[in-house]
Amino acid sequence: MSDNTPAVLCQNVVKTYDTGSQQITALQGIDLEVHVGELMMLVGPSGCGKTTLISVIAGILDQDSGLCRVFGEDLLKLKNDQKLKFRAQNIGFVFQAYNLLPTLNAAENVSIPLIINGMKRREAVRKAAAVLEQVGLGDRADALPAQLSGGQQQRVAIARALIHSPRLIVCDEPTSALDHETGMHVLELLKAVAVDHSRALVIVTHDARIFGFADRIAQMDDGKIVRVQQSQPSNNPGRTEQGAHDVT
Repeated sequence: MSDNTPAVLCQNVVKTYDTGSQQITALQGIDLEVHVGELMMLVGPSGCGKTTLISVIAGILDQDSGLCRVFGEDLLKLKNDQKLKFRAQNIGFVFQAYNLLPTLNAAENVSIPLIINGMKRREAVRKAAAVLEQVGLGDRADALPAQLSGGQQQRVAIARALIHSPRLIVCDEPTSALDHETGMHVLELLKAVAVDHSRALVIVTHDARIFGFADRIAQMDDGKIVRVQQSQPSNNPGRTEQGAHDVT
């Protein structure tokens, strides 16, 4: 991969769902680039295709047509085992529904990406406890998901996405269950990861409090990206979308 290769490149990406009675086109020719070292936010009304887009980018869904490359790799051309290996090594995903395993405690849930990548369980759990400390859950490492609040479960999911130092982190509403102070802390942590010049971060959000952390904001509507805006410099990390201007 050359130094100029974008972290994410989408060209004319189309994705349609067949509901049985009708076909719904969730993505209608998406074009998007996410640069290495960038925090990109996807905003727009519910149902406009944001979650479908990040699922394609992360290799969870296959597009029907068009191109989607992650760090130069066309995931659609990989065999299933190759795709799983690539995702395990390069992509961290924060699901809106958390997707924690109920029989594992917080540290064990966070350690899963490390274990998948070959680390011994004891070392992986030890590292997981350290990352939980970073997201303010150092004292809850032994708690099961059912013993955690929604906001705490969300922070466990974020820690799990960060632990293996993926080159691309994709988040679906990462602050939706967090109070303002915790949300700002989590975004500061995510932003610090994103500005590493070997990584990138894509966040789907409705949370106007965090728009100011973005480098650019892509506005979606009806399965399309209608504009991309670049954030204005500001000392207020919680500035709203009005602090951005169109990129020409």
